[in-house]
Amino acid sequence: MIPIADPELGDEEIEATVACIEDGQLADGPEVRAFEEEFAAFCDADFGVAASNGTTALHAAFAALDIGSGDRVVTSPFSFVASANAIRLAGAEPVFADVDPETFNLDPYAAEEAVREHDADAILAVHLYGLPAEMDHLGDIAETHDLALVEDAAQAHGAEYDGRKVGSFGDAACFSFYPTKNMTTGEGGVVTTDRSDVADRAASFVNHGRPMGEGGCSSYDHVRLGHNFRMTSVAAAIGRVQLSRLPRYNEARRTNAGYLTDRLRDSSVRTPFEPDDRRHVYHQYTVRTDDREGLRSHLEEEGVGTGVYYPTPIHEQPAYQHVDHDAPVAERASREVLSLPVHPGLSGDDVRTIVSAITSYE
Repeated sequence: MIPIADPELGDEEIEATVACIEDGQLADGPEVRAFEEEFAAFCDADFGVAASNGTTALHAAFAALDIGSGDRVVTSPFSFVASANAIRLAGAEPVFADVDPETFNLDPYAAEEAVREHDADAILAVHLYGLPAEMDHLGDIAETHDLALVEDAAQAHGAEYDGRKVGSFGDAACFSFYPTKNMTTGEGGVVTTDRSDVADRAASFVNHGRPMGEGGCSSYDHVRLGHNFRMTSVAAAIGRVQLSRLPRYNEARRTNAGYLTDRLRDSSVRTPFEPDDRRHVYHQYTVRTDDREGLRSHLEEEGVGTGVYYPTPIHEQPAYQHVDHDAPVAERASREVLSLPVHPGLSGDDVRTIVSAITSYE
């Protein structure tokens, strides 16, 4: 079976992990500070704050931006539930605006309508599947209405909008390093920002509300309410190795995606759309089909793994039944999307098998 994901970890990650164990500093420490600095530099951002996962990174970003009780955050209903959960965990309420039918990302026109209707306080732009959202337009909306702008870049490490890497827009951006992402730390997350005040408050929030000091938060003073959302040194050590490989990983994903798009162009599935001003990093290669269950069953028989991200829009989840919504584009997408393997571990035979399996179903 060709898997939908295949994390690549090897001798360098093992050596980095062993070095952490032998050093004895397993929790927060210099390895985490180094990873924060290196990842922020990769994103062309001034600051990075590591967290235990992508959800806690989002929660920390909202706390650092003082988004909480009584606030409303406009976001996409077509994402992993963590996007909306982090808003609610921070004490705010999500307002769902529909998505663009070609990119699956937040539709700026729907977002601005939601901002006006609900007197929103922030926008959370999700870069779904590795494709950046329309940041120029969303940034203009945030500036016009004096809103905080946060990027959910959990699936978009190294993606670019108009030549700028995601993670360098708005007030803060948040990444996940779950094993299936374009790079991994096992579990982990990071907040990137150009604002020193946001970085300081986020770093304090993930470490029990301690104040920032030289090299991190180390005192037993607690100046604000916070959590233990720290990244471990072992995770950071793995992340530093993975970050060095991320450009190669992303190029492999783009190469595999290009092959699939070229050879599936005349097939019954609709291949992903990449606007000219964006650089997709294909966390997922997601097609649309009118016969998802039939095609998925056929691909399984042909030895091709698939995934559905996401079968239920967030606003239709039981935990969100209280939220008003109108998102027909997202609802239709949830019935049609199917993700195919695109990861760097695919061989030439693998991608040819994927194409053959799809075209033979027609």
